[in-house]
Amino acid sequence: MARDIVSGVLITSLIFFVAVFIPVIGFFGALIIPLPILYYRLKLGRKNGALVPVISGSILFVVIGGLSADVLFFAELLLIGFILGELIKWNYSIEKTILYATGAVLISGFMGLVVYSILYGDGIYAIVSNYVTQNLKLTMVLYQSMGMSEENIRLIDRFLAEIQPLIVQIIPAMVTAATLFVAWTNILIARPVLKRRLLSYPDFGPLNMWKAPEYLVWGVIGCGLALFVPGTTINTVGQNGLLILMTVYFFQGIAIVSFYFEKKRLPRFIRFFLYALIAVQHLILLAVIGLGFFDLWVNFRRLEKQAG
Repeated sequence: MARDIVSGVLITSLIFFVAVFIPVIGFFGALIIPLPILYYRLKLGRKNGALVPVISGSILFVVIGGLSADVLFFAELLLIGFILGELIKWNYSIEKTILYATGAVLISGFMGLVVYSILYGDGIYAIVSNYVTQNLKLTMVLYQSMGMSEENIRLIDRFLAEIQPLIVQIIPAMVTAATLFVAWTNILIARPVLKRRLLSYPDFGPLNMWKAPEYLVWGVIGCGLALFVPGTTINTVGQNGLLILMTVYFFQGIAIVSFYFEKKRLPRFIRFFLYALIAVQHLILLAVIGLGFFDLWVNFRRLEKQAG
C-alpha cells in the first residue's frame, strides 16, 4: 500500500515538473495529470487514494513557492482525477461523469479563487486579468527564445495587448472548455490502463457513436444571436456560451472521425498522426466542430439505420 502511494506521488510529481519547467511539452503533460490520480483512487480506495493528490499537491505548493493562480490550476487537475475516480465507481453515464466532474471542479475552483482574492485583497477580475497578462508575457518570452525577428515580436506584442481584454472576458468559457476537455481526455486514456490492470471501468458503450442532445442546437442559435448585441452582458454571455458549446460539438465531431478511422481500419500510427494534426491545425479543428454540429441534420454515421 505504502509503495503504491509513493509510486503515485512520484509519477504525479514527475508530470508536474515536466508541465512547469518544460515549455510546449509541459502543456501536453498537464493534460494527463489527472490520470495517475484516477488510477490510484481506484486501486487504493478513497482514503489511501486521496493521499496521492494531497501529498503531490503539497510538493507542488513548496516547489512553486506558495499560493498562486498556478497552484490553484494544478490543484484543480488533481481534483479532476480524484472526482473521475469517484464517479467511475458509481457507474454513471459518460455524460453525467464528464458533467459532474466538470461542475465540481469549476465550483471548487471558483471558491478557491474567492478565498485567494480575500487573502490577497484583490478583486477576482484583477487576479484573472493579471494572470492573463503574465501568461501573455511568458508567450512573448517563448517567441523571443525561438529567435523570431524584432519586427514580428513587436507585431505580436501589440496583437496580444489588444486581445488581452477579450481573453479576460471569455475566461469562464476557456476554463470550462479546458476542464471538459481534460476530463474527456483522461476518461479515454484511462480505459485501456484500467482494463489492463483489471480495475473497474463503466460500460460507456462505443464512444465513437456518441452524439450531443439535439436541444443544444437552440443554445448555439441563441448564443449566436447574442453576438449581435455588442457591448453588453448579453454579448459576453453569448461569447462564453458559444465557446462551451463548440467544445461539446468537438466531442461529437471527433467521435465521427474516430468512427470512420475504425471503419476504415486505419493503422494506429496513422490515426495518431491525424489526431495530432487536428490538435495543431485550427482550420481542421473547426472542421471537426462543424462535423459535430451538422451531424444533427446530415447524420454522418447513419446511426438510426445501424440501430435498426
